[in-house]
Amino acid sequence: MDKFEQTNVEFEEAVAECRALFEKKLHDYRASWRILRPTALTDQLFIKAKRIRSLEIKQESMVGEGIRPEFIALVNYGIVGLIQLKKGFADTVDITNDAAMALYDAYAHEALELMKRKNHDYDEAWRSMRVSSYTDLILTKIERVKEMEDLAGQTLVSEGIDANYMDIVNYAVFGMIKLKVES
Repeated sequence: MDKFEQTNVEFEEAVAECRALFEKKLHDYRASWRILRPTALTDQLFIKAKRIRSLEIKQESMVGEGIRPEFIALVNYGIVGLIQLKKGFADTVDITNDAAMALYDAYAHEALELMKRKNHDYDEAWRSMRVSSYTDLILTKIERVKEMEDLAGQTLVSEGIDANYMDIVNYAVFGMIKLKVES
C-alpha cells in the first residue's frame, strides 16, 4: 500500500469513528442541532478548538476528557455546519435520523475527496506537521468564518464558509490520526 492509500484508509477509519458517535448521539437527541443558527454553530466549533489549545498548553484536563474527543467533535460539528449551510437552520427538528445520516455521509465523502486532491498536491505534508498546528489552523479557520458571518457574506476574495468548514473537518481528522499513531 502506498502512502496515499494509507492516508485514505486512516482517514476513512477516523471518519467512521466520528460517524459512529454521531449516529449514537442522533439516536439520543435526534437532529436537535438543526436549531443552531450559523453563529451558534461557529461558537460551538470555537469552544471545542479552544479547549484543545488549552489542553495542549496546560497539559492537564480537569474534566478527564482528552484532546482526541474534541477533534471528533470538530469533525462532527464541521459536517453539521455544512448541512446547516445547505438547509438553513430550523425552529424544530425537521429531518429524520436517516436523512441526517445520509447528509452526514455525503459531506464526509466530500471531505475525503477534497483531502485526496489536496494530499496529492501537498504530498503528505500533513504527516510532518505538529498536532498543535492543526489546532491553530482550525482556530484560524473559525476566526475567518466569524468574520465572514459578520460581513453577512459580502466578502471580496474568500473561499466561503463551506470551504473553511471542510478544512476544519480535514484538519481535525488529521489530528485524530496523528494522536492515534502517537499513542
